[in-house]
Amino acid sequence: MTQGKGTREGGVLADVSALGPGGHAVVVGGGLAGVTTALALADAGVRVTLLEGRPRLGGLAFSFQRGDLTVDNGQHVYLRCCTAYRWFLDRIGGAALAPVQERLDVPVVDLARTEGNRLGRLRRDALPVPLHLGRSLATYPHLSLAERASVGRAALALKGLDLADPSLDTQDFGSWLTAHGQSARAVEALWDLVGVATLNAVAGDASLGLAAMVFKTGLLSDPGAADIGWARVPLGELHDRLARKALDSAGVRTEVRTRVTSVSVNENGGWSVQVPGETLEADAVVLAVPQREAHDLLPDGALDAPENLLRIGTAPILNIHVIYDRKVLATPFLTALGTPVQWVFDRTEASGLKEGQYLALSQSTAQNDIDEPVAVLRERYLPELERLLPRTRGAEVKDFFVTRERTATFAPAPGVGRLRPGARTKAPGLYLAGAWTATGWPATMESAVRSGVGAAAPALGALGRSRGLLPDFFEEAA
Repeated sequence: MTQGKGTREGGVLADVSALGPGGHAVVVGGGLAGVTTALALADAGVRVTLLEGRPRLGGLAFSFQRGDLTVDNGQHVYLRCCTAYRWFLDRIGGAALAPVQERLDVPVVDLARTEGNRLGRLRRDALPVPLHLGRSLATYPHLSLAERASVGRAALALKGLDLADPSLDTQDFGSWLTAHGQSARAVEALWDLVGVATLNAVAGDASLGLAAMVFKTGLLSDPGAADIGWARVPLGELHDRLARKALDSAGVRTEVRTRVTSVSVNENGGWSVQVPGETLEADAVVLAVPQREAHDLLPDGALDAPENLLRIGTAPILNIHVIYDRKVLATPFLTALGTPVQWVFDRTEASGLKEGQYLALSQSTAQNDIDEPVAVLRERYLPELERLLPRTRGAEVKDFFVTRERTATFAPAPGVGRLRPGARTKAPGLYLAGAWTATGWPATMESAVRSGVGAAAPALGALGRSRGLLPDFFEEAA
């Protein structure tokens, strides 16, 4: 597979001057933020070199081979309101491979109820906000009538919050919900059902500002905003193969297995980017890497308080993969109550499995499970799947394995907003990108793509290039 317009010559990066006249930018990091930054800069006529330490692109949304199967490291979804990620899919030619459901419809199974009476659904009607969810909420069986009414009142109060108010970031969402009449059951069966999956934190551990952003944008902005999209192919097909193809076509030189060891100002006032055995000279540098790695690469004085990057906490996600000898789940996905199991997705077709069914369990807020041995997780979760999916009883488990992302997201704790830096640094020509930067969104693919465009904009200004080709999606989901 080609790695871009530039090549390695004897293990040394080829001379960037061969790429033609004009400003040169180096993007450090080949996740969604870095790929987006590189594409946005290249589309505006900048010569770009993209450096990634891993052997692939995609960051924490990637695939790998396990025998004949192609396995995603974890289940990733997006919503119709994720206008930046949808732009990214269009830009790399992958939109048709990760479609959005026609209308929000989430099966919710409550194992605390008797069999035959466990299924509820969260779905929308073709009505304006907030009526689009009215019927679903009114008939949601997992809450009492009084709890359903209180949810409606809290939603209206949430809709009235000003997301620009910095005081929201100092409060926790759980306390706000309690103050607005939400029972523990309502939090479990509705607010956390959505919040844990999008924020990777329970309500009591989440910033009110970030939680309000999620619910206002996803459920209270547009009738179709919360419709769910997910890849019907391995993530590597999108974030690596198609992303590389788009980068190649844009003239970006992509180097994988190339870890940056230092970034410094050179004698000409530009930037020197050090990789093993070579130094690249650049007019602009974008650090699109995790916050701790960015901290270690930042030159002195680039941020007023670089230690804030180390104070941004992280949260894990555990993914459990189970292959059965027969079909046991009849829907593309479901979510559950009354069990440790959170979300279950059918990955059979996407993985290339020919016989049986492949289920992927996505377990957010997985602090208690993330380091458990596979045998312990197998003993814990297979019985839960038997409770949740009656067809698994008697089915043979052909394979059981786990993938662990111990630092899957930044922790959306109260106060995190003031720790997240913007794209600009105090060092001219040096910029930051990543889902952890100040995008206003939690740690999602949407936030990563937005950060990439957000870093490209000032870089283009500094390089004297037009910003006219940058996508304008920032107001669409406001």
